[in-house]
Amino acid sequence: MKRILPLAFALALSAPAFAQTVDNQGAKTLSDNLARYFGKQAFDKGVLKVSVEGDAYKIALDVKALVNAVPEQKLLKFDMAPYALMVKPRSDGSWDVSSNFSQGASFEFDGPEGRQSMEFTIKDGKLTSVYDPALAAFTNATSSLAGMTMTSRQAKQQADVSTGAGTATVTATKSANGGVDFTATQKVLDFVEKIKIDDPDSGMNFPLTLKTPELSVDASGKGVHTKPLLDLLAFAVANEDEAKLKANQAELKSLMLAALPVWERIDGNYGFKNFEVESPVGKFGATQFSTAFGMDGVSQNGKLGYSIKAAGLTIPRQTLPEWTAPLLPTDVDLNFGGASIDLDTMAKKAIEAFDLNKNPPLSDEFGKALIADFKAKNPKVVIGHSTVKNGAIEVAMEGEMTFPGEKPDATLTVDVVGYDKIVDALKEAAKSDEQMAQAFPFALAVKGFGKTLSDGRLEWMINTKADGSVTVNGAMLKGPDEVQDDNSGGDDGANGTDNSTGGDDSDGGDNGGAGAKLQP
Repeated sequence: MKRILPLAFALALSAPAFAQTVDNQGAKTLSDNLARYFGKQAFDKGVLKVSVEGDAYKIALDVKALVNAVPEQKLLKFDMAPYALMVKPRSDGSWDVSSNFSQGASFEFDGPEGRQSMEFTIKDGKLTSVYDPALAAFTNATSSLAGMTMTSRQAKQQADVSTGAGTATVTATKSANGGVDFTATQKVLDFVEKIKIDDPDSGMNFPLTLKTPELSVDASGKGVHTKPLLDLLAFAVANEDEAKLKANQAELKSLMLAALPVWERIDGNYGFKNFEVESPVGKFGATQFSTAFGMDGVSQNGKLGYSIKAAGLTIPRQTLPEWTAPLLPTDVDLNFGGASIDLDTMAKKAIEAFDLNKNPPLSDEFGKALIADFKAKNPKVVIGHSTVKNGAIEVAMEGEMTFPGEKPDATLTVDVVGYDKIVDALKEAAKSDEQMAQAFPFALAVKGFGKTLSDGRLEWMINTKADGSVTVNGAMLKGPDEVQDDNSGGDDGANGTDNSTGGDDSDGGDNGGAGAKLQP
């Protein structure tokens, strides 16, 4: 619902503010604006309604009427009061928008595993904002709530979620290169989610509790094409009929091209303080935990990235052998993503080529050619500098991978501080654990491949080529794959049945196997 509301009044106010006098004619004009994006049936069926309330307009969104208008949902019960927005035109052409979004709702329906239900409440929810139709964005907005609860019930699972007070802000300005630049922040206190699973068929029966005293969300965007995206939505509503859509596909293509690159850049981050997971086996936690995502828009050289960061990690010790203590990570910083991603060429070729009068609109041959063209630009899988730490042990890595052929061409650099401590832990484990006894010699062999740097770190620079060869710090562990005919019945030279460098050594060593395990 929090997503439906901003969309509703953003679309409603997408036209410039008309005469400042608030009257019935103005309400009709506002209704017509809404109908452009939601369709006239939304008003005919009572889903949307615009009325005059003093010196402002009231936009009512009746979700219950919307549910009734979609009978195939087959809800057994649905109870929810309409949402209302108060909008008032300002002298500068923008709009004041406010709402009390305190709410309570409940519904039930029959799902594939029996009856399901959900109910939620929002306490003291308030919104104040200014919307600029020239930007199709809120230049500023502030919302708050005193708390929220949600309960979900299924045959084999139930969940209860609650939060304390929360606040959110949004600001937007005109982008230098067109579109809108925005920042958004949200903070919620005392988040708790309790999950209970009881599945007699699988034997699973355990509770799980996730909680954090503070959850925060930060997002930013640059060059977001808000108005072209609204134009696309209006076109979709005006061309719901298939025949009309096919007849107007030239306009559709033009609108799709105008919406590119959709945005220049989008970034977001979820952060948790003192995050805890309580389970039957003990408590997992982190003093700081965050996940982040960033993505360029549709461009010829785009980048995307993900990151996961955690500090002060704790894991229930009673579930693990004592010897694992020195190896359990306490701090993690993982970064990965992609680069050299050409979505612009793909998008423009696809828009130009598709034909709604054909089935499918894009041929299989075109799709294959498009993918081949995309791969020919050598997009990269990237591992940014990432670290895993525990006391005096730190493992760091970074690298990248491309796919010039069927096999990858990759480089990976791994640095380790405190490798001897890892070996010592495995040596201790080998006394009582058969698997660790087998891993211990491998750990010693890996150390032999490493290069000792001036600061004492051990480093492995691993390279795999599309021809199948593998090197570590310049030493060949496995040579190129043997080129064979399909019917030759030969092997790839890595199982010791031929004379390639990947075969068994005369003394029974397993350098080839070590190389295979080291490759990224």
